[in-house]
Amino acid sequence: MAAAAAVRSKRKLLVPYFHRLLHSAASPSPNRFLRHASPVPRAADHSPFFRLPAARVSTLPTGLRVVTQAYPAATRMASVGVWVDAGSRFELPGTNGTAHFLEHMAFKGTERRPTAHALEVEIEDMGARLNAYTSREQTTFFADVQGCDVPAALDVLSDILQHPRFPQQAIQRERGVILREMEEVQGMMEEVIFDHLHTAAFRDHPLGDTILGPKENIQSISKIDLQQYISTHYTCPRTVVSAAGDVDHDEVVDKVRELFTRFSTDPTTADQLVEANPSVFTGSEVRIEDAEMPLAHLAIAFKGSSWTDPRSIPLMVAQSILGSWNRSIGVGNCSGSSLARGISNGGLAESLMAFNTNYRDTGLFGIYTTAPPDALDELSRLIMEEFRRLAFRVSETEVARARNQLKSSLLLHIDGSTAVSENNGRQMLTYGRVMPFLELFARIDAVDCAAIMETAKDFIVDKDVALAAVGPVSNLPELSWFRSQTSSDDKFTARMFSLGA
Repeated sequence: MAAAAAVRSKRKLLVPYFHRLLHSAASPSPNRFLRHASPVPRAADHSPFFRLPAARVSTLPTGLRVVTQAYPAATRMASVGVWVDAGSRFELPGTNGTAHFLEHMAFKGTERRPTAHALEVEIEDMGARLNAYTSREQTTFFADVQGCDVPAALDVLSDILQHPRFPQQAIQRERGVILREMEEVQGMMEEVIFDHLHTAAFRDHPLGDTILGPKENIQSISKIDLQQYISTHYTCPRTVVSAAGDVDHDEVVDKVRELFTRFSTDPTTADQLVEANPSVFTGSEVRIEDAEMPLAHLAIAFKGSSWTDPRSIPLMVAQSILGSWNRSIGVGNCSGSSLARGISNGGLAESLMAFNTNYRDTGLFGIYTTAPPDALDELSRLIMEEFRRLAFRVSETEVARARNQLKSSLLLHIDGSTAVSENNGRQMLTYGRVMPFLELFARIDAVDCAAIMETAKDFIVDKDVALAAVGPVSNLPELSWFRSQTSSDDKFTARMFSLGA
């Protein structure tokens, strides 16, 4: 009884403190964002997007899909790439790191281009750029070229993916390259935290593994592992060729039909592989104390939505409500994010970033922040209070602002042929189609306060929490405390959020 009374007493003290942080006089005027978007439901005018060129899609008899989006550009540049529905998630036990290793080895020579040097000279002679990246669920190889060189770029891409040589000497040399890359990544704290967060959220599942893999795997991955991964996962039904910019759809389709003839036509889809080994959100923690670091790095996450979950759009808007902030920018008191204002007013952190990561059957929704060690307790309380607020009290003004910010962000991220090509390739793999911006914006505009609060109740209230923390984190509350802050304690919730009503 005494312990319970102490907890109630502490809550009484905290409620007005957090209310002052979140609702100080420095908060923006309630009407600040209504100059740009009214909270009153109305039909938004997105007619200018009718002028955007439509994406065209063709499916070859093999199951390989081709998507192009052509638009006039003064530079006459184009981007073309191959998107494969295969990443580190689909690696066999004991072979974590193979997908990323394969990305490196694809550029080390083919039967027609026997050395990496020959490939590099050909690309440089075109004035092109060839690159690749691996994620947990997808692998991408792409080239930025002049429009007249799109056929040549497709020839290079098809060659490196269908006829790689994997010379043993190059494999040995690349082990050292990847190990050095691993050392560099260890110095990027944001990358480190999100790897730890995936481990905490998806323990004993491939989604919880790192993309680079452990050191022992990098030192042992063989040519056979690489060949087996390609033959198993680089199949026509799981591959999309995407091109954008100065491109002609029919010409690209004809070239792809001519060149991409060696991929397997195995009908097994990524969805079937995911169903055979579905993810499980474990809600645990990775906490690494390092008192020598000046700042603590912390990520708090809930299980999020999959790509195709209808609630993924409200979660995107909720992410925008939480916002991002950095002390060096110096706009905390003027931010539309109440969380950013609270942190700025209280001097509780150096930066924060809300995130919403989607996978085929799950996701991660949360906040990443860096903070001085003596502020961790208050910062944690403020963050968890803001998570709970999403489920019980959200204003139409901040939802209108969040919708505007989200739409602007989406448009800024498709500026240029490379971004358009990437967006279309990714959407073809995740949605099976390219969602027009008119449709996407209509879905965003349909998100109101009720949708945000309902979605937050589904994903936050009484839900497990995954936690990753590195640095001087001795003052950080225990994981059980974070979990307790999601409890549907109606009396506490009513008191917490009635203050600003």
